[in-house]
Amino acid sequence: MTTLPTVTVIVVVHDDAARLPRAVASVRNQTHRAVEIVISDDHSTDDTPKVAADLADRDRRIRVLRLERNSGGCSVPRNRALDIARAPYVMFLDSDDELPPKAVELLLAAHAEDDVDFTMGAVERVRTDTGAHGLWMPSLFDRRRTVRGLADEPRLLFEPLATNKMYRKEFLDRHALRFPEGLHYEDQLFSAQAYTLAHAFRIITEPVYRWYFAPYAPHAPHAPADVATLSTRRHLIADVRDRVEIARRIDTFLAVHGAPPGSALREEKDYRFLAHDLRLYAGDLPYRDTAWVEGYAAEVVPYMAGLAPAAFERLGRVERAVVGLLREGRYGEARHAARGLAHGIGPRRVTVEDGRTYWGDAVPSSEAARRDLDLTEPDLSGCPLAAAWFRHEILRVTPGPGAAVDLAVRTYDPGLRLPLAPLPARVHLTPAGRRTTVPLRLDPAGRGVFEGTVRLDLAAVSLPVYGFRGVRHPVLELTEEGTAHTGVLLAPLDFAPFSLPGPARHRVTVEPEARDAGRLQLHWDAQGPVGRLLGPVAQRGPVRRAARALIRG
Repeated sequence: MTTLPTVTVIVVVHDDAARLPRAVASVRNQTHRAVEIVISDDHSTDDTPKVAADLADRDRRIRVLRLERNSGGCSVPRNRALDIARAPYVMFLDSDDELPPKAVELLLAAHAEDDVDFTMGAVERVRTDTGAHGLWMPSLFDRRRTVRGLADEPRLLFEPLATNKMYRKEFLDRHALRFPEGLHYEDQLFSAQAYTLAHAFRIITEPVYRWYFAPYAPHAPHAPADVATLSTRRHLIADVRDRVEIARRIDTFLAVHGAPPGSALREEKDYRFLAHDLRLYAGDLPYRDTAWVEGYAAEVVPYMAGLAPAAFERLGRVERAVVGLLREGRYGEARHAARGLAHGIGPRRVTVEDGRTYWGDAVPSSEAARRDLDLTEPDLSGCPLAAAWFRHEILRVTPGPGAAVDLAVRTYDPGLRLPLAPLPARVHLTPAGRRTTVPLRLDPAGRGVFEGTVRLDLAAVSLPVYGFRGVRHPVLELTEEGTAHTGVLLAPLDFAPFSLPGPARHRVTVEPEARDAGRLQLHWDAQGPVGRLLGPVAQRGPVRRAARALIRG
């Protein structure tokens, strides 16, 4: 390199020969040219070493560092690269991601605007399955500003990424700030320390990092085989253990630097753990067996005992119910409750004692669990229908005649709000914005329980002339004196998907949703040539009108 670099970009890679060139190209093509690129290879066993060497041969700005043994994470390769970085500013890039063309220029310019220890910008997230784009936590990057101390904006603890920031290397070296080795989720601790130690940092609104992500959890039966990366290791108890250990280290660090338990900053951090870290695993609980849930609880319940009570009070009622059931060791009920996290679905049953209503089959034994599981305030029996907590579970999903699918449905009314009589109900299905409605009757089947069957004839569903591709989830509606209550239909989690012919040369796959609540999911796919060609691009406006004209012609 003939000129000294202004910025070192550290690219961490392990067994990723196919995507490494894309990541490196995004750095080589930066509008700011005075960059040093350090490829830090965590002892890859595929063609990565050769690919990295070839890249270095083509650009003198590239240096390759290869670890003698695999470390199993990002911390060690980042730390070793930091030790040899020659530029006064440092950035990090993962081999499966990219930097937008002006990322280095923008972050470097932000350093020139104020005396700060690091600068940070927005993150563009790209789904690897659909290519859909979105911004990561956009509200944090809605205005340019300099933050002089984390206490001024404690919500930044929710933004733990190390990769959308440009650090002054002198700042990192002065505080011996490095990534924790031997643990995953290293960014959380590193970023919490950087936020706390910096005398100031500057935030800009432009995207400076492009994060490619696979939106599948490891339990998803139809997920691609290669999605279990470091960000999707939630099926491992060791992964839970790492998250809890990182949280403990953040607590210790904050306490040493003036934010002990009881402080506003510590409450924000505790709430982040509950609302983000705990929530990630809680959403997977329906797909785990009881032994896994027990192991999970053994890691998180002792840690939760030391969290700020005010942090729990900020959670939604379903989140608190899952926490309370885990505290009580009621793991089967916790798995059922977790299916309601994404959609606010209530319990199957409640228990009443001394005028208080509690989630589930028993009165909680501890004061903390009583607070978590208390459902007295929502008034499940007297609230308006639109605010009622019902739970609709599909007992059986079977192919019917022709293009029909038969459902056996059970509705739980835990507050005993509904009359003990046959209930008229409707199932709605709305592909491409066109609603098809099928009536059904729910008959009493026990205290607070109703059951019924319904047949959805997919051949009768109305579709646009250009067809439809995508997924839809049927919903169940109850009505009372002109007021409606609509709820999702929870599918059996283990039924085998099957396909049926739909209208206008479509195929419809009937399957359980592979994540979140596990709703019944209908996956539509246009089979005809017009649908295959025009369906993916047909939108409102000229394209849609042209599609209609072509078919009519």
